[in-house]
Amino acid sequence: SKFLNDKWMIKNGFLNDVQEHKPWWWNIKVQKLNLSAPLILLPEVSCQKAIEILREKGYDQAPVVAESGLILGMVTLSNTLTSVLAGNTQFSDPVMKVIYDQFSKVGLEDSLGKLSCILENDHFAVVVHEQMQFSGNGSSFMKQMVFGVVTAMDLLTFVSRNDKK
Repeated sequence: SKFLNDKWMIKNGFLNDVQEHKPWWWNIKVQKLNLSAPLILLPEVSCQKAIEILREKGYDQAPVVAESGLILGMVTLSNTLTSVLAGNTQFSDPVMKVIYDQFSKVGLEDSLGKLSCILENDHFAVVVHEQMQFSGNGSSFMKQMVFGVVTAMDLLTFVSRNDKK
């Protein structure tokens, strides 16, 4: 049944546009949101330190990224606190114990319409940008870089500031 759901098809990249009466912002690219650089945590950061950093910097979530640049998952303040308070995790444990590894990614070139469909079900999406990386022997591979984390509030703020009624 999900294959008959247009929003699921857009979110997963099988359809570009299906909305007949698209709002003015539907086809604008994600890069126009002018997101601030993300706060990134390394996997060995302790839960306690992650909570401190997120609170101090005013973030609710942050990507957990390996030194190699591989995106391992997302850590959220609420999930970390809940896990620690329930006794499932210790303050001293690394954030790897509390990460979400199921999260949505969106590219800088994707539309705000696609982002909107993602944010109907998810609290946030990780904005990624792919770049070609070469090693010393000349081999190359595509590497995803975290460009930002976007929430429904970011989209709503953009739309309300730029409303073209």
